[in-house]
Amino acid sequence: MNKKDKSEEINEMIPKEQEIQDVQDLESDLNTQPEEIKSIEDQLQQDLDIEKDKFLRLFAEFENYKKRTTKERMDLFKTAGQEVMVALLPIMDDFDRALKEISKSSEKELFKGVDLISNKFKETLKSKGLQEMKTKEGDAFDAEVHDAITQIPAPNKKLKGKIIDVVEKGFKLGDKIIRHPKVVVGN
Repeated sequence: MNKKDKSEEINEMIPKEQEIQDVQDLESDLNTQPEEIKSIEDQLQQDLDIEKDKFLRLFAEFENYKKRTTKERMDLFKTAGQEVMVALLPIMDDFDRALKEISKSSEKELFKGVDLISNKFKETLKSKGLQEMKTKEGDAFDAEVHDAITQIPAPNKKLKGKIIDVVEKGFKLGDKIIRHPKVVVGN
């Protein structure tokens, strides 16, 4: 071989070594790519799981909000007229006092007229949710429900700690007490 042939041969070998290196690099890239793809896929799956969790929590929170606001709205409707009802209770008391006094007189037609108006007034308030609290003499005193205005010595031992007299009726609007019955308690 001559010098020229040797140099060509060397030149041919160098690119072949470079090509071998390039092929090896490609093989290593191909081998590492599935690992990279798997790690990217795992990362995306984790991100998806995190977002699903956020969505579910947000959805649950929104459902709780809807339930709470619906309950609050229902409670508001039940007691929306509370101020008006409280303002009308003294008028109902006045009707009761008037009926008591008119019944003592000889005016039977006047009594019937006032009684009709009183009953209509009471029925209208009852249809709007107002309920009279049934409290009578001899009932046990309950500080949560009754408002004791005074205590007097009990006329007999059975009435100790019990209601002796009801001074003012109590009323509920729905389940809420809007006026506690005012009572006299025996001690």
